[in-house]
Amino acid sequence: MSKKPLNKPKKEAKPRKTYLFRLYPSHKQVNVLEKWLGLCCEVYNATLDERKSAYRMAGVSLSYEHQCAELPRCKEVRPELSEVPSQVLQDAVKRVDRAFEDFFRRLERGEKPGYPRFRSRSRYDSLTFKQYGNSFHVLPGNKKHQGTLVLAKLGHVKLVRHRIIKGTPKTAIVKRTPTGKWFVSISVEVDKKELREKCLPASEEAVGIDVGLKTFAYLSTGEKIESPRFFRAEEAALARAQRKVSKAPKGSKERAKKRKMVARVHERIGNRRKNFIEQEICKLIKRFGLLAVEALVVRNMIKNPKLAKSIADASWSMFFTRLLDKAEEAGRDVVRVNPAYTSQTCSACGHRQLMPLSVRVYECPHCGLVIHRDHNGSLNILAEALEAVGRHSRVIPEAPGS
Repeated sequence: MSKKPLNKPKKEAKPRKTYLFRLYPSHKQVNVLEKWLGLCCEVYNATLDERKSAYRMAGVSLSYEHQCAELPRCKEVRPELSEVPSQVLQDAVKRVDRAFEDFFRRLERGEKPGYPRFRSRSRYDSLTFKQYGNSFHVLPGNKKHQGTLVLAKLGHVKLVRHRIIKGTPKTAIVKRTPTGKWFVSISVEVDKKELREKCLPASEEAVGIDVGLKTFAYLSTGEKIESPRFFRAEEAALARAQRKVSKAPKGSKERAKKRKMVARVHERIGNRRKNFIEQEICKLIKRFGLLAVEALVVRNMIKNPKLAKSIADASWSMFFTRLLDKAEEAGRDVVRVNPAYTSQTCSACGHRQLMPLSVRVYECPHCGLVIHRDHNGSLNILAEALEAVGRHSRVIPEAPGS
């Protein structure tokens, strides 16, 4: 009697890190990449149409494997598809499969997701090369910080390698921005030993961070980070660029150029915002060993029409995401606490009172504490985080002038 093989434990997945590099393809290579994007967009739309038609007419749900098996026959009908690497075409089919998986998963959660839609050629802007050493390769360059990206069926593309790639490369995604720039995102597997080596020296300092709109963040130490409001600063320039687009004839080359001007303004806003957030996170992680933040659901807060623009300009989601990633890499602890009543509860005695957003100073009628609203919130956030990790010790701040 044969014994059943024991289920082997799955290998623990190694952590991944992504490197972003600027590409400088030649004019001929840009034409090839643009053509590949157009063909992949056609494959994506054809795959989506086939799935919808099969279910509507026969009640059959097509799988990723079934549709991938049809790609060789599609190449016989459309010889142009043979110019695109096979793995890139397979990824276009996989994107449709992931779109349906995400759609049904959100339905099961009780949400109201949008049904997968067709894409225009201008909205399909990335190509995925899935196998290092086969579909793509990275070579060192002759000059300092330079390199070369070798892509299947395209050749050598100039790469600005501003940092050394540490780890085992797995996938590469070549992206085209709305301003016509090209980048590559290379995902690598990193050993946990290497991550531990990058950890910063231990720090016993802890801080509570209360994000806001008047100020970007208020720290429990009493310091505050001013909000730069990049979108508000560029709003007039964006409006001028958009007016020029509306005046240009539809479908003309002039309109395409004006649309790039709008894209450049958005790109400038995004770059400045990202640079600001990265610098502030770096300062916080170097200084504090434990960082406490609110577990805000920003996508729900943006539904408020009066505050949506200001919340989006502050970019809290990017701040929290980057803070968690950088803290994990540096060996710091980030604790997310319930945001309910953090600004309405006295950080000294625990008294709670209703406060509209227009009131910026917290005055406790119970113990007489007078403190800035956001500073009070950051102290409560820190207290809840310390309690969650077993280091609870509430320090009663002194009221100004006492």
